[in-house]
Amino acid sequence: MDHAFRGEPLTRRAVLRLMAAAAARPAPASASPAPLARPIPSSGETIPAVGLGTWRTFDVGASPTERAPLRDVLKDFAELGGRVVDSSPMYGAAESVVGDLAADLAITDKLFLATKVWTSGRDAGVAQMEQSLRRLRTQRLDLMQIHNLLDWRTHLRTLRDWKAAGRVRYVGVTHYTSSAYDELERVLRSEPLDFVQVNYSLDEREAERRILPLARDRGVAVLANRPFSEGNLFQRVRGQPLPGWAAALDCESWAQFFLKWILAHTTVTCVIPATSRPQHLIDNMKAGRGTLPDAATRERMAALVAAR
Repeated sequence: MDHAFRGEPLTRRAVLRLMAAAAARPAPASASPAPLARPIPSSGETIPAVGLGTWRTFDVGASPTERAPLRDVLKDFAELGGRVVDSSPMYGAAESVVGDLAADLAITDKLFLATKVWTSGRDAGVAQMEQSLRRLRTQRLDLMQIHNLLDWRTHLRTLRDWKAAGRVRYVGVTHYTSSAYDELERVLRSEPLDFVQVNYSLDEREAERRILPLARDRGVAVLANRPFSEGNLFQRVRGQPLPGWAAALDCESWAQFFLKWILAHTTVTCVIPATSRPQHLIDNMKAGRGTLPDAATRERMAALVAAR
């Protein structure tokens, strides 16, 4: 959900150009200091605060040409300290692509693999989750989420059993639109959960008022999806330079500007921008290093974008 919108999806010719460039480029150097990490409230385990989404970007075929850029994305992600990779059966081939490439790179055990159940009924849910395990090539998932709250009561019972059996480590729910916040709030208030995934960006701030405070009070980790508002934020600033004062935040791009604004909210555990392009992945990961804005600077950032 995002960096595909910095440009249109890759054509075959563009992929070949990237493959040629990748062969010549050095591996990204891990920057210092270490990337920002945040604790999962229910356990105290820390995870890096910049993760990787797979919506649209990892839904590709099996050919080496299609998968080469994504292999570089995963490789760079792991080398730069990334761990959280979020997917879903809804995302086409994304789970299989992540699973195959991570196994090829021998990094499966280094990743924090999160996916979702997106169907109705207990048996269908179990079958889909078993399929996700096979696709991701793992015996245990770090996080299983109920996608868009679909049949959440049924699946939550199953997930509690799976967690007790050690088949999943954490349990959560997700949504991507503020129109679902009434139900999302009810679930958060009534059920003990480890994670909630919700849309949050400079263009979609309603979670700041309703979901983030509740998650904080309930001890629930937050994954922020749609961090670039489906590319709308890039459209707003197209052709415009970063303000000079962004340098004090160690910002080198608009993507880092948008991500640092999100990460400055301490209730956000991890933000999950998606990309199929290695150069955008490296750019995103830099947002997890360096200075984050204080409250006054966050409002200055919001005012700047709102005026565009």
